[in-house]
Amino acid sequence: MNNKMLASHHPLDGQDGEYGQSLWSLAWAKLRKNKLAMFGLGVIVFMTIIAVLTPLLSPYPQEAQDLTLGAVPPSAAHWLGTDTLGRDLLTRLMYGGRVSLLVGFAATAVALVIGILWGTIAGYFGGIIDAAMMRIVDILYALPFMIFVILLMVVFERSFLLLFLAIGLIEWLTMARIVRAQVMNIRRQEYISAAVVTGLSRRQIIFRHIMPNVIGPVIVYVTLTIPGVMLFEAFLSFLGLGVQPPASSWGVLISDGVETMEEYPWLLIFPGIALSLTLFSLNFLGDGLRDALDPRTTVDGDGG
Repeated sequence: MNNKMLASHHPLDGQDGEYGQSLWSLAWAKLRKNKLAMFGLGVIVFMTIIAVLTPLLSPYPQEAQDLTLGAVPPSAAHWLGTDTLGRDLLTRLMYGGRVSLLVGFAATAVALVIGILWGTIAGYFGGIIDAAMMRIVDILYALPFMIFVILLMVVFERSFLLLFLAIGLIEWLTMARIVRAQVMNIRRQEYISAAVVTGLSRRQIIFRHIMPNVIGPVIVYVTLTIPGVMLFEAFLSFLGLGVQPPASSWGVLISDGVETMEEYPWLLIFPGIALSLTLFSLNFLGDGLRDALDPRTTVDGDGG
């Protein structure tokens, strides 16, 4: 394969063999040099493990409350203090993180599936199909989605599933545009023309040559979408339209903390720190992945 053909491939080309494997290794080597990205990755992995193991690690049952105790500051018995109902804040923070991360990952997964399929079909086939599909995207972009989501949460029974779908149906639009642009660029490459000449079907070309080469930008966008989804869930919870009691999320805890921040500031500070740290970590990881998956950078470049 000549240099021009090599240059046409994304550095994370999905082909089998030593070449493709070395490109994944190269990207990982770049990512490891980025200290902020590795810090972000470590925080996300830690938060995810805590969320999965919350029922085993939480110091108190989720429903446990002590009305006679009320809100007390951090102490040996309650490391992060308690809320106005005497519930352990660390326990609520752990269970709230479980919900917030689940909403972030699940809603992003919905957006990921719809966006990749929509953008790939539009970008690959082009013409009338592309024009019609992207006009639909433009129309949906023009709708007031905040009002749309709020109406969904008000009219229908509030549930995690509805929350995932409502947020996911918003976030897929940008994903579709990103994927479409990547597919249109890849479709013009020489190795795609060679694949057509060899008689590969459209399905084989899409799944074997195009979609693997879209992975890089998609991964980066996913790490930036999850924080947006988590913030949106927090905003809905702040309005009382998100996660409903007795369940909690970081958005719910922040909403409760705002109401009592003058008397019991720890009820706002600790959930705010947890949410902010997670959002910053996801953004650090996204920036690092963007640099690691960029073919113009080298492993010896600046790691940020």
